[in-house]
Amino acid sequence: MRLFNRELFQVASHLALAMAAIVGGADVARAQDSTPATSEPEESGEIIVTARRREESLQDTPVAISAFSAELLQDRQVLQTQDLERVTPSLQFKPAGQLSGNSASSVVFLRGVGQVDPTAAVDPGVGIYLDEVYLGRAVGGAIDFGDIQSVEVLRGPQGTLFGRNTIGGAILVRTRQPELGRFSARGRLRIGEYDLREGFAALNLPLGNTLAARVSGGFRKRDGYVIRQADGLDLGNEDGYSFNGSLKWEPSSDFDLFLRADYSKRDENGAPFVFAGINEQAPVAAIASVAAGCPGATIPFAPLTPGNPRFGAPNVPQINDVRCANDFQTRGDFVNGGTAPVMSESEVWGVAGTANINLTEQATVKLITAYRETSSRGVRDGDNTPLLLITTDVGSQSAQFSQEVQLQLDFGSVNAILGGYYFDEVTDERATVFLAFPPSPPVIGSLLAGGPGSRDLQVSRLKTNSVAVFGELGWSPLDGLELTGGLRYTSDRKSYRGAVLNLFPSTQPDPNPLPTLATTQGGPLFIFNRPFTQDFAALTGSASIQYRFSPAISTYASYARSFKSGGFNTRYNAATANNLPVPFDEESVTSYELGIKSNIGRLRLNLAAFQAEYQDIQLIFRQGVVPLLFNAGEARIRGLEAEANYRAPFGLVIDAGASILDDDIKSITPVPGATATVTPADDLPFTPDLQANVGLGWRFDLGGGLTLTPRFDASYQSKITFITGSIPEIEENGYWTGNASVGLRLRNGIELSGGVNNVWNERYLIQGNASLATLGYAERIFARPRNWFVQVAADF
Repeated sequence: MRLFNRELFQVASHLALAMAAIVGGADVARAQDSTPATSEPEESGEIIVTARRREESLQDTPVAISAFSAELLQDRQVLQTQDLERVTPSLQFKPAGQLSGNSASSVVFLRGVGQVDPTAAVDPGVGIYLDEVYLGRAVGGAIDFGDIQSVEVLRGPQGTLFGRNTIGGAILVRTRQPELGRFSARGRLRIGEYDLREGFAALNLPLGNTLAARVSGGFRKRDGYVIRQADGLDLGNEDGYSFNGSLKWEPSSDFDLFLRADYSKRDENGAPFVFAGINEQAPVAAIASVAAGCPGATIPFAPLTPGNPRFGAPNVPQINDVRCANDFQTRGDFVNGGTAPVMSESEVWGVAGTANINLTEQATVKLITAYRETSSRGVRDGDNTPLLLITTDVGSQSAQFSQEVQLQLDFGSVNAILGGYYFDEVTDERATVFLAFPPSPPVIGSLLAGGPGSRDLQVSRLKTNSVAVFGELGWSPLDGLELTGGLRYTSDRKSYRGAVLNLFPSTQPDPNPLPTLATTQGGPLFIFNRPFTQDFAALTGSASIQYRFSPAISTYASYARSFKSGGFNTRYNAATANNLPVPFDEESVTSYELGIKSNIGRLRLNLAAFQAEYQDIQLIFRQGVVPLLFNAGEARIRGLEAEANYRAPFGLVIDAGASILDDDIKSITPVPGATATVTPADDLPFTPDLQANVGLGWRFDLGGGLTLTPRFDASYQSKITFITGSIPEIEENGYWTGNASVGLRLRNGIELSGGVNNVWNERYLIQGNASLATLGYAERIFARPRNWFVQVAADF
């Protein structure tokens, strides 16, 4: 049953407008404090955000924003970007991708819009920005919150103000910049269950009256919580470190330059997938049983005719024999039954420079230049059994360069931003897929093309070249009224070149480094022997009207349209028709939103209601065993979101948020030669009907400069599916989870704290994947069980 429908949406929209009209006439004094997002206010005063590329009050910004200071994130135990989903309405952030096997490959959705495919052929649906620099790859989006200043989550299409198109929303992470004329240091050490060892330190170094530097670094090591039965390897472990360095030069009030560099590396055992089920009727599962010598397993062959599969019904006995592909392969929620080698590693580094030039009192130029490199490799035993159904070995190397130029104008009642953006990215990918055999239809490859125990090696080079110009104009004709309109023109060029090699026989993943496109190995070889190119261009726009009824109440209505370009599929196990790659086209989102923001005394309450038309959705279909993207869907997503913060004078702290989403798949476009993985009766992935969070803290002044703060944070999520289509084995039916902590702050800047995560020891899913029809497997990841920590931190 849907929690949200047309009537509820209309009632909520009318209610929001009515509240604005009623409360707008009230004489409510505006809070006097003006607090930047870098610190958590004692009272619910102004929080400064940069969602519109300039500093302004959260309550004066006609965008649905969740804004967090570094202190608030620390209090709520939000230590990485993936933890943001516990405190942000409509956000889903999963660190392990379904198809990559890499623990650092992010899957991010906002308001039901995102992308589950981690390959470089597909742009993310939600943009992640680090100090205003767009991060183009899924790997690298999982950021540790070490030396950060603030995080903002912008919900809905963001196109007319940001360098790269993002149709679902944007996550803005800002690090702490060097401070002139001040030496400071901060650090923390944490230990905990599963042999947790975590450390972080940062130094601010004044180098003169106009120059300062900041350096920081951290590490995290923790044992995994899923154990492989065959060899005792722990999956889901954490083993990584990072370094950051920055310079701030401010020779005058009219010019400043911010330079920064970052480096991070992770080398882990692999994502903690476990067995979720096997479809014994699937051809691959059946042949795996026969090849392993499962007693009584047979696969009668049937004639090959159009529309008729090559196999009859397999006979896999339901006996507890490790040689048989059936549900007796289950080992439990935290025990993995796989035997293939697994791994997860990534290395990311980047440099960036931001210059601000004040031309006049009204005009400022900002220049943002950045270069980043990412490399990763993930190997996963997809069936999580001793059998060879499917094992994937996916690696990539990516380099991106971006340049952004902004002209910001402020003439009082009129303000504007004009910008240009250039983005260039080159990614080399390799995917080796180990199959019992590839039972693919003729459109992709011939039956038994590689023979039993075959290996399909796919190498590709993908290039993205993007140029955009954008601008937004704001006008305040009356006191309290602001009209805003923006336009963006984007021109993207995507190119692809690749090769497919069928190698056999094979029993384990290839340990060799990534091959180049020129590499050739034995077996049938197919090469897309020239670069294939697609161009995408679009003119998109946004508009909003905002009215502040009183110093404490503002309302807005907004419209936004954004698009995400298409590209080429890169997964094949044989030559395609006419030796041409299979392309997919762009998708778009048109969003309408109503919002009300109130700041009454110590209470801040923000509400938003929206409707989004999601068109030409890039959905995964199956051609045999191969997942391919096609523009095959139309959907409508409606939602309500609420966030509240309260700071009592006697020390009580309350933070809460909730979202209600209703997704309706309006149509699925048939794709000749492919099998749809979703129907109009299904839900979109990562779009739960209800999300909610609440945090309660109480600050006790013990005297003598001592402060004690116990805190409890809880979050709820209703039923969610992780891929397109309804597969009960990998659906989460809803759960509550909570974290408890207590901190003691001493007057010398030292803080002692401890806590328990997943305090109720709730067993719930955080990821799932399946291909039950052809390959026959389903896999899933459960969250880490209850665990404790203690920490000492210092700030000087």
